[in-house]
Amino acid sequence: MGLKRAVDFFLALTASAILLVPILVVALCVRLTSPGPILYWSKRVGRFNQIFLMPKFRSMRVDTPTVATHLLENPDRFLTPIGSFLRKSSLDELPQLWCILEGKMSFVGPRPALYNQYDLIELRTAHGVDKLLPGLTGWAQINGRDELPIPEKVKFDVEYLERRSFGFDIRILFLTAEKVIRRKGIRH
Repeated sequence: MGLKRAVDFFLALTASAILLVPILVVALCVRLTSPGPILYWSKRVGRFNQIFLMPKFRSMRVDTPTVATHLLENPDRFLTPIGSFLRKSSLDELPQLWCILEGKMSFVGPRPALYNQYDLIELRTAHGVDKLLPGLTGWAQINGRDELPIPEKVKFDVEYLERRSFGFDIRILFLTAEKVIRRKGIRH
């Protein structure tokens, strides 16, 4: 666990420095294309079900209900002018590097649930997945991202819990890069 934390911190610090210009450009684009804050801070469930605030570049209008996107009746109507691009390119996730630096997230782990996704939280807790730090990406992300039903997502989270290793994390990171480049598994 100590090695993983050290690697996470080093990679997040390095990525933050390398990506500083793109982060500033995206922040400016969000500011110029829609009213409201640049960052959206959502309540998420972390390790041992502790609630933390997770930042993302805002891709939805400020009047969007606080639910998982797939639960919205017509999610596209809530997207900002650049929201779809931010989500499909995963650029909206860049501010989460801050959570990795803080130690609230890891690069690899189960994606943090929204505080009100009670069914997902309950199922993860029942299977011991809650003892893991949530990740910027994870095994469930590689195997379906937004398309997975909750029981299937938890199945992959449990598989990650059982198989976790430095090598498996590296594999997940490489597969994530491939998914992001191909924009696979993203509905909105």
